[in-house]
Amino acid sequence: MDSAKESALSVQPGVVAPEPPAELLARARARRRQRLSKREYIDGLLAGKRTVLAQAITLIESSRPEDAELAQDILEACLPHSGNSIRLGVTGVPGVGKSTVIESLGVHLTRDLGCRVAVLAIDPSSQVSHGSILGDKTRMEALANDERAFIRPSPSGGSLGGVSRRTRETMLLCEAAGYRNIIVETVGVGQSETTVRSMVDFFLLLMLAGAGDELQGMKRGIMEMTDLIAINKADGSNKRRAESARQEYEGALRLFPASETGWIPRVVTCSALTRDGIAPLWDVVLEHDRHMKENGSFEKSRRSQVKSWMYETIAYGLQESFRANAAVRRSLPDFERDVVEGRVSSFRAAQRLLDLYTESK
Repeated sequence: MDSAKESALSVQPGVVAPEPPAELLARARARRRQRLSKREYIDGLLAGKRTVLAQAITLIESSRPEDAELAQDILEACLPHSGNSIRLGVTGVPGVGKSTVIESLGVHLTRDLGCRVAVLAIDPSSQVSHGSILGDKTRMEALANDERAFIRPSPSGGSLGGVSRRTRETMLLCEAAGYRNIIVETVGVGQSETTVRSMVDFFLLLMLAGAGDELQGMKRGIMEMTDLIAINKADGSNKRRAESARQEYEGALRLFPASETGWIPRVVTCSALTRDGIAPLWDVVLEHDRHMKENGSFEKSRRSQVKSWMYETIAYGLQESFRANAAVRRSLPDFERDVVEGRVSSFRAAQRLLDLYTESK
């Protein structure tokens, strides 16, 4: 027998896939080129159409200048129909089970309570390729197949706080489309969680028991921001450790001063795998919502959030304008080199670049 045929490394003829029909290709290209009108976007969103919601979010996330005006028109049309939801932020270190907890919570909302839920799952963007995994629809398969749920994975794009830069706008679109429960899953890799706190009503921190010295590993800032700590994976032989961790965290939270809203953070245990403790977890979220609305803290928080959003947008716009400035782009490499080689301080280089920017405007 020919030795080449016996070799596992020899190249065997494969099957050539047939070309798709020209008519099918033409229809696919036409669909890609087609863009809805402003009226079609707005009507589709208010009718709760998931496909239109997905298209609108894509438009909002677009970096193309020609999409910006239409996107803002749609957002402004949606404003009167937004704001009437519970916005829940979920954070925690990788491996804590954020996606599994969110899916279990989403299933409880859709199947047990008959509610609609939107999950904005933020995936980390690669610092090298700037790509992202965007795998939450795969991980949340049970929830993704429920027509009352909408899952939107978006890249963080390197934004601080582990959230997409367009997360706030996306929440407004989801609310206009009739989703009364918005869950934002952050990257949870130690970035500034202040960004998450500034855009949600309820801040949920997921932790694990038996993963080292829990209290030493906790950041004081996150502890002060959280409304609820949930010890996940409290099942099987880990149940006792989870209860012990719950008591430790509860004791630690008592050391912090009372919040301005009067809400006292809680600590619970849960198992996303068995769904044990998921319903009580949501009951705490509802209790917090009632508490905030009764004492006026809810409206105050929402007003603070939109103001913060405006200033963040201004800061981002100025940064983009600065980087796009021709005088700055010409001088930036030289200043970078001078700073790295120690000839100019970072402060002086920054000041000179800012002077260049303002003088050229």
